[in-house]
Amino acid sequence: MSESAASPQKTEIATFGGGCYWCIEAVFERIDGVKSATSGFMGGHKENPTYEEVCGGRTGHAEVVQVEFDPAIVSYEKLLEWFWSAHDPTEVNRQGADVGTQYRSVIFYHSEAQKQAAEASRDRLAKSGRFRKPIATAIEPAGRFWPAKESHQDYFRRNPSAGYCRVVIAPKLKKLGLEKGTEK
Repeated sequence: MSESAASPQKTEIATFGGGCYWCIEAVFERIDGVKSATSGFMGGHKENPTYEEVCGGRTGHAEVVQVEFDPAIVSYEKLLEWFWSAHDPTEVNRQGADVGTQYRSVIFYHSEAQKQAAEASRDRLAKSGRFRKPIATAIEPAGRFWPAKESHQDYFRRNPSAGYCRVVIAPKLKKLGLEKGTEK
């Protein structure tokens, strides 16, 4: 048996906030190499916040998706490209009709390498001329991740006919070329 066949597959964690976590989760769970995409909260001051507390803007948390991925299949840099395409990184504390600090654009890095890659990616995007307004995305060290309640996990997959899914998420997936199931 070869060394690679004997060793377990190594995964890494990335955490992104780009508006409603249902939208970001629906994108990332369709990317080849992503093992899981979990909706939750990060970046606030309250222990174990509820969805209602975060939506009320009282906890300082952002709605985020924590992505477990296999870097042998999809690089962190490629995940960053999907992140930039999945939302408007020039908006401050909002995405579309979702308004508040909980919907801010943020990358929470889990290592110095992720921080450097996120900063370099942001700087390239800013210089590209793709957006007229400056990039507003914060790049911050990862803190404690609080998973959202089970009814908020895999929301689009379980509720494709819900209004928000039909009006916001489905068009986003179509625009990104991800509407036909998954890339996996």
